[in-house]
Amino acid sequence: MSRTRATAIGFTAVLLWALLALFTVGSRPVPPLQLNAMCFVIGGLVGLIWTVAAGQLKSLGQIPPAALALGTVGLFGYHALYFGALRNAPPAQASLIAYLWPLLIVLFSGLLPGERLRLGHLLGALAGFAGAAVVVGGYSGLSPDYMLGYLLALACALTWAGYSVLSRRFGAVPTSAVTVFCLAAAVLSAGLHLTLEETVVPVSAIGWLSVVALGLGPVGLAFYTWDIGVKQGDIQMLGVASYAAPLLSTLVLVATGIAEPTARLGVATVLITGGAGIAARASLRRPRKTGANAPTGG
Repeated sequence: MSRTRATAIGFTAVLLWALLALFTVGSRPVPPLQLNAMCFVIGGLVGLIWTVAAGQLKSLGQIPPAALALGTVGLFGYHALYFGALRNAPPAQASLIAYLWPLLIVLFSGLLPGERLRLGHLLGALAGFAGAAVVVGGYSGLSPDYMLGYLLALACALTWAGYSVLSRRFGAVPTSAVTVFCLAAAVLSAGLHLTLEETVVPVSAIGWLSVVALGLGPVGLAFYTWDIGVKQGDIQMLGVASYAAPLLSTLVLVATGIAEPTARLGVATVLITGGAGIAARASLRRPRKTGANAPTGG
């Protein structure tokens, strides 16, 4: 598979994550950890279908322990920390800190063999982060009263960035392994739910459809396409392009009447698309040096 195609497949995860907020709103009043467990079960079933179609069913029992630990911590840890952050700090500030993960992916990727971090990638990531800040409401100060929530949000960003970048080191592990990651995350989520939450079932057909849609897309298929992107695609470009998720999510909420359109969206669009353009230009540049020691990344 070509690097360009893998990057395009990875970007479909960003498009699916743009629907996360819409379906999450529709799934009310299901509590977060219960929702997590339900969605990861569905995501695991998506993986089983993926695995059978690829003829890799036997590979599910041959996942290296390090890869299994990374995948489970990445999927479960990110969501548990994210929910915890939003419960212990104002959502706007917590979300903004959590959205440091695309920038961290760009920075961490420069440490990978065969990758090269260019100034354009960094500038593009910073522009994208500024756009995300505009989308979630801008910076209005961090109160020490919510320090626990802020720390959880930072841990959330580090977890997903670390998972995404370290996945590159397990390039030989097939994407079907994400099936096991999802099922393990479902078990962990269910255990925490039974300990900390009261079980609540969806109260309408829209609620059930939203849960299923979450499991099929943003908390399902997205993890498989993201795995392909970060392992075989341009991980720096994907990091910058990920800032399209909060923008597209807000646009979806506007289109469905859940949120109001504002001039802020226009500013965010310019910053995020401009940042992606800068990063894309940096990725298209090729080093002049050739030979065994020449860098091969963006």
